[in-house]
Amino acid sequence: MEKPALGFVALKSLKQGPPDADAALAEIRRIYFNTTRQTIDNDLAHAIELLKSLPTEQAREKATVFMQGLSEMQREWQAAGKKRTKSGRSRKNVDKGKT
Repeated sequence: MEKPALGFVALKSLKQGPPDADAALAEIRRIYFNTTRQTIDNDLAHAIELLKSLPTEQAREKATVFMQGLSEMQREWQAAGKKRTKSGRSRKNVDKGKT
């Protein structure tokens, strides 16, 4: 059974307090362009925490495109991972079982 993902928050952000809106937007943008299949879950959780720290609705709207992109990447990569984990049996082998 898979454990629920815990939100990742960089230690740097805890020491310095909440980032200003421009710094948080820049960090969300950096996460968007640097995320990989292996880091998408933690990166998305980190981006969500940064999004929550944005003080205004206008600042959150600016981050929307990056957040949607991260969400779509996660969805696509999870779907691709599920396809690879399905049975490796070919259709030919399945048909042999039917006589």
